[in-house]
Amino acid sequence: MPYREFTIKKLKQQFNLVEKSEKLFEGMAGINPSDWLSFTLSNSLKIAFTSEKSRSESIVSPVLLETRIRNHDSFAIYSGARLDVNFELGLNGECDFILSKTIQSDEIQSPIFCLVEAKDNDIKLGIPQCIAQMVGAQLLNKSEEKAIPVIYGCVTTGEVWRFIKLEENTFWVDEDRYYLDDLPHILAIIQFIIDSLKTE
Repeated sequence: MPYREFTIKKLKQQFNLVEKSEKLFEGMAGINPSDWLSFTLSNSLKIAFTSEKSRSESIVSPVLLETRIRNHDSFAIYSGARLDVNFELGLNGECDFILSKTIQSDEIQSPIFCLVEAKDNDIKLGIPQCIAQMVGAQLLNKSEEKAIPVIYGCVTTGEVWRFIKLEENTFWVDEDRYYLDDLPHILAIIQFIIDSLKTE
């Protein structure tokens, strides 16, 4: 059972997960995008997207790259990489995007953030897959004896973003949805996630 085949019910049963819901990033000040990102996205939105891949290349990748540049390339971005943690548990498969605490290498190490492109442009469909990848990232960190207590995730259509938090056996799905026309808050949340790991 690869990541994409999980349901919320199956995740709760198999990994004894507890679900909670709250506003995870309420009151956070935004970060203004660079001129480059604003220009890139304004032109990208004129494109007729025919797949999740075209959407990720045009919207998601520039947003993540902006954050990496802002942080002096202090974390790695993996696109389309496999995160095969445990085949018996079904924690295997390709990930749309993984952010890692370490420098870029051939294999993902110390994952901190999992981002899933919403299938059929439906945020809800992507949430179980994202949580499953976060569980995989959590187990990988434990196996590598990396002290990363919190894993974050996000499901996005490009235009709509919804964030998730996993700590021990509890996951929170943010009650708020963030829209691309509120890009400063999306950038601020991703920056918060990066900053939270700098203290670990």
